[in-house]
Amino acid sequence: MAERERVMRMSVEQPLWRALTGYRVLTMVYAIGLFISAYDEVARPWVAIAYFAVLAVWTLATLPRVANAANCTKRFLAVDLTIALAGILLTRLAETPARIDAGAPTLPSIWTAGAVLAFAIKGGWRWAAFASTLVAAANLVHRSGVPTRDTVHMVLLVWIASIAIGYVVEVARASERTLARALEIEAATRERERLARDIHDSVLQVLAMVQRRGAVIGGEAAELGRMAGEQEVALRTLVSGGLIPVSRVSEDAADGAVVRTVEEPDDATGPVDLRALLAPYAGARVNLAEPGAPVPLAPVAARELAAAVGAALDNVRKHAGEHARAWILVEDEPDAVIVTVRDDGPGIPEGRLAQAEGEGRLGVALSIRGRLRELGGSAELISVPGQGTEVELKVPKHSSASRGKAEQR
Repeated sequence: MAERERVMRMSVEQPLWRALTGYRVLTMVYAIGLFISAYDEVARPWVAIAYFAVLAVWTLATLPRVANAANCTKRFLAVDLTIALAGILLTRLAETPARIDAGAPTLPSIWTAGAVLAFAIKGGWRWAAFASTLVAAANLVHRSGVPTRDTVHMVLLVWIASIAIGYVVEVARASERTLARALEIEAATRERERLARDIHDSVLQVLAMVQRRGAVIGGEAAELGRMAGEQEVALRTLVSGGLIPVSRVSEDAADGAVVRTVEEPDDATGPVDLRALLAPYAGARVNLAEPGAPVPLAPVAARELAAAVGAALDNVRKHAGEHARAWILVEDEPDAVIVTVRDDGPGIPEGRLAQAEGEGRLGVALSIRGRLRELGGSAELISVPGQGTEVELKVPKHSSASRGKAEQR
């Protein structure tokens, strides 16, 4: 929060409000000075005196209103612009037609620009265009539709300057929001790193110790150690940050079951790091080996490949037993990503897969091979009775199927 407040104090917008405050006072004094210097030539000086009395009181009384954007309300802007427009139109009552035709200044003179600039700083270039257009219309009425060259120059100057300032203010506000967000992210990252250090020095070490001691003691302590190991892996994944959250776990999560599915946000448009999707699968009995660099894949391809890995691990749990171990190996090849899932179970008897498909149990056929076939990939299953099972999942990096699905999303 402290960083955000510092950004606001360093903003471009606040100096503009301070400059506008000074401008309004100086231009008010200037307008009154012009009137005093030409007092003898004014046809109805009492009209000008009454207007300048209102203008002086209004300008000085509303200085806090132009101190910042919060105080400068829409109602204030409307009244402020009305006073400026009224001054322009009252000039015809105070001055003679000859002086008006000769190019005599309006009663508020350049004070009018301050009212327009307030619109620009408050609401951006659109508000500035609206206010300056009304000022231009009032000047045309004042000059009976035949403005002098000086009037045209002044109107164009106010119109262009106010729109330019309004645009700059909008860009400055967008930059401030971006900078404030970056500072918030930086602060959150520092806090996450501090928590990660604290957790690593305390909770993770305790969980690791419980896992080791439980394995040594055996019995119920071994089961407790296994659960501590799984929690250690999950906690390390959480504090590492940047991982896509798990959307659903299996019904037997309390018993150490593997994760069924991992989903990415629906609004993902760029490549997804496959490691982030596979990280939640790691546990006390599942070892994950991955490259040190990101493994980018199209969102659809990464999600389907991760789901296929989940299906393979489900098969390990169901057919190899709760105590079977599994290994996940991720290989990032130039043209494809290969993920190998291997276990130390009893293996699959020859012909068992064909028999399962004939009986209507299509877990491997649909959950694994079917997913990868739609992506232009492949799934190879190698199993030797008594030596475990190995499933090799391969997905091309630039398959037409993955591109088509990504575009549909």
